[in-house]
Amino acid sequence: MPSADPPSITKVCVKCKVQPPAVLLRVGDPYCRECFHEYFIHKFRAMLGKNRIIFPGEKVLLAVSGGPSSCSMLHQVQQGLSVDAHKKLRFTPGIVFIDEGALTGCCLEDRLKTNTEIQALFESTGFPFHVVPLERVLELPASVLQPHESFSDSKSSYKAAVGEFDQTQSSGVQPPCQPQEAAEVHETRTLELQQLVASVKTHTAREELLSMLRQHLLLHTARTEGYSKLMLGDNCTRLAIKLLSNISLGRGAQAALDTGFSDSRYGDVIAVRPMRDYSAKEIAYYNHLFKVPSVFISGLDSKTPEKDSIQRLTESFVTKLQTDFPSTVSTIYRTSEKLQTACKAPSAVDDSLRCELCLCALDTSAENASAFQATQISEQLSQRKCPDDSLQNLKYDTTCSDRCHGDGTCCSSASKLEPMELKSLMCYSCQLIIKDMSSLEHLPGYILADAQRRLRRSQMRAEISSFLLD
Repeated sequence: MPSADPPSITKVCVKCKVQPPAVLLRVGDPYCRECFHEYFIHKFRAMLGKNRIIFPGEKVLLAVSGGPSSCSMLHQVQQGLSVDAHKKLRFTPGIVFIDEGALTGCCLEDRLKTNTEIQALFESTGFPFHVVPLERVLELPASVLQPHESFSDSKSSYKAAVGEFDQTQSSGVQPPCQPQEAAEVHETRTLELQQLVASVKTHTAREELLSMLRQHLLLHTARTEGYSKLMLGDNCTRLAIKLLSNISLGRGAQAALDTGFSDSRYGDVIAVRPMRDYSAKEIAYYNHLFKVPSVFISGLDSKTPEKDSIQRLTESFVTKLQTDFPSTVSTIYRTSEKLQTACKAPSAVDDSLRCELCLCALDTSAENASAFQATQISEQLSQRKCPDDSLQNLKYDTTCSDRCHGDGTCCSSASKLEPMELKSLMCYSCQLIIKDMSSLEHLPGYILADAQRRLRRSQMRAEISSFLLD
């Protein structure tokens, strides 16, 4: 009997049925070079078109880290704005890159070399770009964490914006290109940033804190430069890993904002993720076939073992499971699309329901018989001060009037912020980050200043609560 032939893939492209396949995305889905290019572009345009969040003529800031996913996003935007594009994109892009070389111990020469490669990549696009060192996060104002009113539009205004944009393009008026900012790195700020990272005990909390500070710096750059949208390069594989790790870290209530297409927690600046339908395999194939340049930059988690952090362990688990079961990432990703937050969204008028660090809605309003409430009571009892400390505090309060200034400012406003006071303004996951820190003195000044402002407002509100209407 003749032996049966082993099963093989189709000898022609699954779409055009003519050309030989060049890429095998999934079993039974081989694509030729041209069809794969059209498939990749169509998915990017369809993701932006069906949501209608980015209006024509808006300024969109592209957060590019130099990796394959963000560089592929930059390449798609560059092609969508070219003259030969079939359906051109209608927004005005800008690029921002955050230099995190201070965390990896790179010297100044290596950081300048990396920034030179990044600038050469950005200059080839013709878009205005900004290279911002991570040390700038220590100089941010306290207004970064304060809510701003959002600007909402309807479908009719979207069509009107399309018409106005077409008239502007026909008149030939183009916005001027902004000059590139020079990155300034100070040794004192670099040392302060390294001390901040070193004050965090676990690598899990260190990565979470770095992610929060990076988002604050991106938000400040978008606001100061006049961008209303922030485009991130998170792909499907990265979002699947982020979903499982966030649930493990207690961020289940914020999973809809952390993994969804749009993130409206900032109010006036909306973050979008147009690459969330692409897997890491598709992006790697596209960058290899069409010569999309990228720059490898070592991060805080480079060359770390699998069990070094929860994020690293989750990444290893998902990637290994994806090898044996190819539908793992897509299943997790489709689950994240159906998630919705049940917490009350904070408004621009009252920010008492907003987390101080991640700017999401607070999820700490639990019942008295809950496990979270029991843990919080136990922590408060273990940190209760002795009677001698209470007498010293009473003596400090009696002599406070002698040191107060005549302009109405009290000396108690400059006192140190207690960890329990700061935790009361944060969600459950961000409280774990503060718990892993050895001292709060190394936190950026804008976080401590805004926390003291909120504590003073809540204290004032409690004093006049009997005079307020419901």
